[in-house]
Amino acid sequence: MLRLIALSFSLLFFFACNTSTPQKPSKPTQFTPALFDTSSLQNGGVKMITIDGKYKVWTKKIGQGDIKLLLLHGGPAMTHEYFECFESISKDAGIEIYLYDQLGSYYSDQPNDDNLWTTERFVEEVEQVRQALGLNKDNFYLLGHSWGGILAMEYALKYQQHLKGLIISNMMASIPDYEKYNGVLRSKMRPSLIDSLTKFEEKGDFKNPIYTQLVEKEYYSKHVLRMAEYPEPVARSFKHLNEHIYVLMQGPSEFKVGGRLLKWERKADLKNIAVPTLAIGAEHDTMDPKAMEEISKTVQNGRYLHCPNGSHMAMWDDQAHYFPGVINFLYDVHYARFPLTKK
Repeated sequence: MLRLIALSFSLLFFFACNTSTPQKPSKPTQFTPALFDTSSLQNGGVKMITIDGKYKVWTKKIGQGDIKLLLLHGGPAMTHEYFECFESISKDAGIEIYLYDQLGSYYSDQPNDDNLWTTERFVEEVEQVRQALGLNKDNFYLLGHSWGGILAMEYALKYQQHLKGLIISNMMASIPDYEKYNGVLRSKMRPSLIDSLTKFEEKGDFKNPIYTQLVEKEYYSKHVLRMAEYPEPVARSFKHLNEHIYVLMQGPSEFKVGGRLLKWERKADLKNIAVPTLAIGAEHDTMDPKAMEEISKTVQNGRYLHCPNGSHMAMWDDQAHYFPGVINFLYDVHYARFPLTKK
């Protein structure tokens, strides 16, 4: 009996010493729920946020990271869709991106109430979105493009205590100044084209297909997006524009500012923005790049990013300058490399 027990231990020892341990695969070969954030996986990162106690606005979280960037689209009343080019930031730079359709835009509620379409109400909407997403002064960065830049400036002037950093992309601090610069760009067009545009405008015929084609071909292609063909997300965003809100706030066309934003101006108030701020301008923009550079000099802690090959949508037609500039700004602020006081 003792001999058999000893033999058994010997065999066990032999097999234990000669059995190789299987190597773990470098990547999972089957689904393991513990490896995934299933709460986000179920809805693709989309979260409908209730604002003003009764309306729903659409948001979507992309990626994960300590830096959390909320994007404010232009228009007013365009959509988040043209911001889809930002998704690579999340993947490659480890930045948590929040896409967001403002109230009245395609993926959010579109109530039939013109009293809602004011800059002041939109600011309060952004604050409600911030709270719902759990963003705070330690991680919350806000990027506003075009009309979204107006909204970002207004938000910072009221709620900068919640911000870690601010990015004003392709937006001047004065609509009257923008209208004047628009006139400068228009004056550089060929005289026959100006005459044609003027005839339609004097009749208020802004929806005439000939007028819209002329504007898109002669103006948009040079100053809004300098690409032979609109990228699909951009075309989709333009398709989903809520024209009623756009005209109510901006006016009937790029050349005829006449809506509720007609007299908007904040140049004198920018000095009150203390949070680190990046102003982005582009050489061929509808906005004066010198005015956007001036924003960076007027705020207390500013930096300017110039996109030499870009237009109003420089995040598409000058990505080589736009995205490195944005990422470096976010990193410098987040990791305390951004100057805290002006020299």
